Amino acid sequence: ALEPLSVGLAIGVASALTGYLSYPNFYCSYVECCPRAGQRLNATALKVQLDTKLFGQHLAKDVVLKAVMGFSNNPSPKKPLTLSLHGWAGTGKNFLSQILAEHVHPAGLRSKFVHLFLATLHFPYHDQLKRYKEQLQNWIRGNVTVCPHSVFIFDEMDKMHPGLIDAIKPFLDYYKQVDGVSYRKAIFIFLSNAGGDLINKAALDFWTSGKHREEIQLKDLEPMLSVGVYNNKNSGLWHSSLVDRNLIDYFVPFLPLEHKHVKMCVRAEMMARGYAVDEKVVQAVADEMTFFPKEQKIYSDKGCKTVQAKLDIHED
Repeated sequence: ALEPLSVGLAIGVASALTGYLSYPNFYCSYVECCPRAGQRLNATALKVQLDTKLFGQHLAKDVVLKAVMGFSNNPSPKKPLTLSLHGWAGTGKNFLSQILAEHVHPAGLRSKFVHLFLATLHFPYHDQLKRYKEQLQNWIRGNVTVCPHSVFIFDEMDKMHPGLIDAIKPFLDYYKQVDGVSYRKAIFIFLSNAGGDLINKAALDFWTSGKHREEIQLKDLEPMLSVGVYNNKNSGLWHSSLVDRNLIDYFVPFLPLEHKHVKMCVRAEMMARGYAVDEKVVQAVADEMTFFPKEQKIYSDKGCKTVQAKLDIHED
């Protein structure tokens, strides 16, 4: 028979061990956990990463940083944070959304709390629209129930079937709860090439008038951008109730990239590969890119999209 003292000691040790293992900091160092209520993002770290990795996008960096930090610091937001990022390919929309996701959930796109939807992969068939809407609602409901701070990224919005995105309207609205679930701590990000032409024209107009691109403000582009994508059948937001009801907090423009920004991308890619930066290679890669308008050749027509592939052929 066990001595009472031995039994008591064993129970005490087991209780202490169970308590220690269940302590959030210990448990969450081994298993990914949803951020706790009141947990704040590191504004300084996010700003540093945006400043050092996202080139030529003063507007996007400023708007997103302020929007995200304001949302994170608000203990009782009235709705989820909803951002719609617009611009041509290669300007940094995907890159910014990944940086943001990593600051909410360190595992980024590998996190079980970050969900990426690709229009052409997840919603390919127009005749399945009703089924897609149901699946999308169920998926969002289930994941926000597990983690209120879930992040949902919708890429290729310009290829999204018109009307599909309206299925998530109840989750983006000013409701305290929907069927017993609160969506107010979630983040929704839309990525789209739609509106890129409008942004490029505005940037070119600024350049033609002798103004610096850094003088472009959100108020110069956002009203035009929201109307443009609302009336564009290929935007994914065509006549969408999300725009009608003002449920998208910010339409964020990504400006076309100039030669100097492409060179920044080349240097960053070389450093990421562990290479010493060779300015001759930087110039050679930049020279292989194509620029528009045809006469002035100011802006890269692919942004930094093909920098990695073009750098490959310059490896020794």
